[in-house]
Amino acid sequence: MSNNNKLVPGFDDEKDDSLKINLERDMVNTIDNCIILYLNGYIDTYNSSFFQKRVTKVVEAGFVNLIFNCGALNYVSSTGIGSFTAFLKMVKPKGGDVVLLEIQPKVFEVFQLLGFSQFFNIKDSIEEAKQFFRRDVPTVGGIFPKIFTCPVCVKKLKAVKSGRFRCSECKTILAIDTQGQVFLG
Repeated sequence: MSNNNKLVPGFDDEKDDSLKINLERDMVNTIDNCIILYLNGYIDTYNSSFFQKRVTKVVEAGFVNLIFNCGALNYVSSTGIGSFTAFLKMVKPKGGDVVLLEIQPKVFEVFQLLGFSQFFNIKDSIEEAKQFFRRDVPTVGGIFPKIFTCPVCVKKLKAVKSGRFRCSECKTILAIDTQGQVFLG
């Protein structure tokens, strides 16, 4: 854990037994201002303030491309999802972004139920996350934003980027790939 303080001075000054956060830079050192935050435990109303303070410290240290490895995160309440949204709002104006990695199905379900899965870049591997940050340069005349029709209820929808989301009309889970192809689930 001393590595945390080397990357972000004072990071380990405050601890919480319900949520452990480990920082890692080596795997993403080729990407500017990028860091991986390994989350272990849960995020709820009681520890979300701790979580927000720790991540704010990371952003203040100059890391604006945040990869949250959620493989050991076993629960997130709506307050916890609010924290992730706050981080997104914090780093976007600074040219950064947030990627969520290895989300457990029950945690992903909370993101989907609250309609937040479409706002976050959710990836399955560190390589996908690194690729996202390498190519995250706006392209002129690209595929997105894309207007398309839900394959279930035929409602017109708009996707601003590839990823998974829920149809606002029929609540079907949809995915759109980087080429703009739409799939169920």
